[in-house]
Parts: sequence; structure tokens; C-alpha cells
Amino acid sequence: MDPVSVGLLVALAGGAGGEIGRQAWAGLSAIARRPFQNGQDTEDGASVSSGEAELVELERSPTDPARAQALSTALAVRAAVDTDFRTDLERWHEQARLVRAGDGEVHSTISGGTFHGPILQGRDFSGITFTTPSSSPKSDMPSTQD
Repeated sequence: MDPVSVGLLVALAGGAGGEIGRQAWAGLSAIARRPFQNGQDTEDGASVSSGEAELVELERSPTDPARAQALSTALAVRAAVDTDFRTDLERWHEQARLVRAGDGEVHSTISGGTFHGPILQGRDFSGITFTTPSSSPKSDMPSTQD
């Protein structure tokens, strides 16, 4: 399984994505808080974090990439030793990738000069057609001929 990206974790912990982002964060919290399938020790006896402590730390400091990296690592290690967790995390990760985490922001500025014609401000336009001709400054001015 691919590790959960630090950017996604920071964005979700910081509240990105509105209600969908909050639901994704709640889903990850629920997964991390579930008990281990076979305890929390690996074959060599090393203890594995559930990810819950790292999740709580990232909630406290949602813009800290080091805390997000610690959570990403804890999730990856747990997924490697707990097959049920890995399945749930993969399912969660597929859904969480759909959350817009700031990469869709639009910043439009129009200034100076004279503009004639339609102006669109937004993002992800496709199939746009304009069927009216743009007007020129001369055709908009009343005639001064007598």
C-alpha cells in the first residue's frame, strides 16, 4: 500500500475539504482507534503504534508536517502488520483522495485596461461556447452624424 501523503493528512487535519474533509478525518480517526487484529507486536516482538497517538498530535498541531509524517509512517507500519487495518486504510485512502485539499483554489484578478467581451472566473471549465460576438468600443458609442 502507498503511504498516506503528508499533504493530505495536513489538509484534512486543518479542516480542508469542508464537510467531506471532516468526514474523511473522522473515518481515519475511527480506523486508527480500532484494536489491532492480532495484538500490537510484530513477529520480532517490536511494538507497533496504532497511529492514534500520532493522530492526536496532528490534531493538536494540524500544520506541522513532521507530525503528519509521523502519522503517515505509523499508518504504513500498522498496515504492514495488520491485514484488516490495511484493507480498511486502503478503502479510506481511495475515498480521501477525492477530497479537494486546497489544490483547486482559484485566484482571479482583472485590472487596468479596457476589456470587451465575456470574462469567466472559476475553475475546471470545459465545453464552453460563446455564440454572441463581442462588441467593439466603436459600435457601442452612439452615432454623432446628423
